[in-house]
Amino acid sequence: MRQIFLDTETTGLSAADGDRIVEIGCIELEKRRHTGRTLHHYVNPQRSSHPDAVRIHGITDEFLADKPPFSAIVDELLAFVEGAEVIIHNAAFDIGFLDAEFTRLGKPKFSALVSKVTDSLLLARETFPGKANSLDALCKRLEVDNSQRELHGALLDAGLLAEVYLRLTRGQGSLVIDEGGGSSTGPARLDSVDLRSLVLPERPASDEERAAHAAMLADLDKASGGKTLWRQHPGFEAAVPAAKTVA
Repeated sequence: MRQIFLDTETTGLSAADGDRIVEIGCIELEKRRHTGRTLHHYVNPQRSSHPDAVRIHGITDEFLADKPPFSAIVDELLAFVEGAEVIIHNAAFDIGFLDAEFTRLGKPKFSALVSKVTDSLLLARETFPGKANSLDALCKRLEVDNSQRELHGALLDAGLLAEVYLRLTRGQGSLVIDEGGGSSTGPARLDSVDLRSLVLPERPASDEERAAHAAMLADLDKASGGKTLWRQHPGFEAAVPAAKTVA
């Protein structure tokens, strides 16, 4: 399954009130591995950004003045995400802006053009109920390095989201290590082996090993104030000789 991790930055918080996309970033994974393919564009929104939005993403009107409008990058975006599962953190926000842009261009809604839209925020809330589940909070909880995230950025955030998602959804269905050295994440098929005839070799402990073991037990007994239980076992003294080197 091809997965696209997508993030946008916008002029404000309300697509319904005319706010628009100023940046879009996408990162592709296939079979949970980075393919190296990305898509990233700054977009001229043809309107000013709210000062609060600029404080979050740092993208000024002056910087966007010579950037292409959304209509100029939409076909490339659609070709990139077509047929893929698209994963977005707080998907309702980004989808609302994408749908508004598509409506202006007479295109179907975004979710109709991709295989599936997955909201990683909902997944995080199911996994960590009652906890903060912002992207920054998840990075900290799942030990994803976000030290470069001084400001929000669509491509940077899409990359962080990919790492968060992989850790959020990791699972190991088998402890078997495959021939390539990696762990198997799917059910393993093993040939049946009859172990009834298997004889395990027994190597008796040497006198030095027995003495070292007795010394360790004596130290533990001393540290617990004589409260250890193994000395109460009927066969203890016969199995483990007293350590002469321990006071």
